[in-house]
Amino acid sequence: MRKSNMNTHTIRQFAACAVAAAAAVFVASAGAHPVVEHQAATAGSSYKASFKIGHGCAGSPTRQIAVDVPAGVRGAQPMPKAGWALEVLREKLAQPYTSHGRTISEDVVRITWTAKTKDDMLPSAHFDEFVLAAQLPDKAGPIYWQLHQACEEGRMDWVEIPKPGQKMSDLKSPAVLVEVLPAGGNAEHHH
Repeated sequence: MRKSNMNTHTIRQFAACAVAAAAAVFVASAGAHPVVEHQAATAGSSYKASFKIGHGCAGSPTRQIAVDVPAGVRGAQPMPKAGWALEVLREKLAQPYTSHGRTISEDVVRITWTAKTKDDMLPSAHFDEFVLAAQLPDKAGPIYWQLHQACEEGRMDWVEIPKPGQKMSDLKSPAVLVEVLPAGGNAEHHH
């Protein structure tokens, strides 16, 4: 047998590709669910989350998207959208952290985009992206972004998180999954 000569960087790249391929299969089978453009990223890295919304509520246009920021994700900043008002909800942290020499005692927990007029709403037959940037947790593992979609008529809450042993495909209204990969070393990779 020949000894493998794969380094840690190659293993991380392979793991990221495997997660992305698995996520692509999931996205293809669950095209109706919101997803992010990049389903895997490195622990502790800066991350751009582009939430893709592919339909309204039973044909009704989308008038509001609210994204709950997962625990451990820091410094979330939304990208403004023309025709949509932004609301950023901050809450006091149980454990403050230091960023760029400053103590951070409160952080963003929810970002909401709301269409300013009926003409600004996202028609059900179209798709759009709602974007934010944030720093991912230092610890590897899955994180789930719960997303609330309010339409002119009705709503859809994409908030279900799989229980141990349960598959994302078994969920009716799954939260958006991002797999946080180890930053280096021999850390385990979990699904």
